[in-house]
Amino acid sequence: MTKDPDRRRLTIDLVFYTGCLIFAVLNTVVAEFYGYRVWANFAVAGYGLAVVHTGWLTIAARRGKRPSGALGSRWIGIGAIGLFAMILPLGMLVIRRLTGVDWLITPNSWAAQPEVWVIERSAKLFLENGTPYVDVTALGRAVEVNDYTPYGPVMAVFGLPRALSGGGPVADALTDARWMFALAAVACVLLTLRLLKWPKIPVSAAQLALACPLTALTWAVAGPDLAIVGLLVLSFALATTGRAVLSGLVLALVISAKLIVVPAAVVLGVLLITRRGPRALGGFAAALVVTTLVVHVPVYLVDPKAFVEHVFRFPLGIGVIKSPAESPLPGHLIASLGPVGTAISFALLGIAAVAILVWLVRRPPSTGSDALTRMAVGLVALILLTPATRYGYLVYPLVLLGARLAFLSAETRETAVPGKGTAPPAQQSATSS
Repeated sequence: MTKDPDRRRLTIDLVFYTGCLIFAVLNTVVAEFYGYRVWANFAVAGYGLAVVHTGWLTIAARRGKRPSGALGSRWIGIGAIGLFAMILPLGMLVIRRLTGVDWLITPNSWAAQPEVWVIERSAKLFLENGTPYVDVTALGRAVEVNDYTPYGPVMAVFGLPRALSGGGPVADALTDARWMFALAAVACVLLTLRLLKWPKIPVSAAQLALACPLTALTWAVAGPDLAIVGLLVLSFALATTGRAVLSGLVLALVISAKLIVVPAAVVLGVLLITRRGPRALGGFAAALVVTTLVVHVPVYLVDPKAFVEHVFRFPLGIGVIKSPAESPLPGHLIASLGPVGTAISFALLGIAAVAILVWLVRRPPSTGSDALTRMAVGLVALILLTPATRYGYLVYPLVLLGARLAFLSAETRETAVPGKGTAPPAQQSATSS
């Protein structure tokens, strides 16, 4: 007998939320960072409520009953997680940060992860010197990890409110960079949904993109990766809806904040030439290249040596000091064997890149959901095989896969409406903006 679809979905929900709850409980005990423990204590409540609610729905479904009203919705669990695992811990940590624990060498006191402080500092440096990067060889002391700003120039934008308006307790609380990351991520979600004409979002999409512990934890203790992946998804939505020039512009800003998303240029280029033709690809490429140059060249000219050291050498592990990014993922474990291991790790990364490129060429994506799948797989390979990386970067493919489900919902709706299906590539407009 085929299992009731509602019961099957609820069973999957229950397993997902239980796994998330276990992750949160473990972090209340073993987490090294203060912010992680604060997040975990709140998150236990959020995931616990989701487990209890889903368990209740599951029991009701087995009895052949369907609870009516809002309490019968699977979205209740998502709401509980949003409140207790995202909004409340972020507010708590922003307030806690006012006690002044930044830059200390004691992770068990950090109310924000170092990337928050570094990005806020980079904005201040940019306003003062025209570049967010300092010459680490001219500090007059031993170089420390947090002297580095391993991001592109655009990332400093998120720290500008603090640099311009901070100084007092209220101003500092309101201009914490995490609010800026959160606002950017939310704005990108809303703009993307608007471009997709407000599709019905599956609960599974929200689970992957929002309720997953990696997303909720990042939201509360750091945040830049959520702003970046939000902008990345927006660039895919722009390309999918024929706004090639705007897609190239947004992607340029994303790449100019964090280089991990560079592969998106290839994926979106293939998507555009498949759906819209050479003219759209040309507009996309022109916007991408011009915007990237406009953003990078002025900063580079201020201090070329510092620019290269921060943006390229340090993340690649060949800077004045070594990047501490070393989660026990395959690439790092292989590279830890020595020079030969590092060479093997990069060789495997190259093989994976070639395989994905062949996949793109032989089966080019024709829809936004197809393109997001390619991008997610590519980032998984990059994150797993790069010698210096963090497991937290897996939030990128998770959010992309969640976004894929929303794109797929929009595509399914379009093809279900007579006369609204996607035209063959040769018949589609080559509009590029």
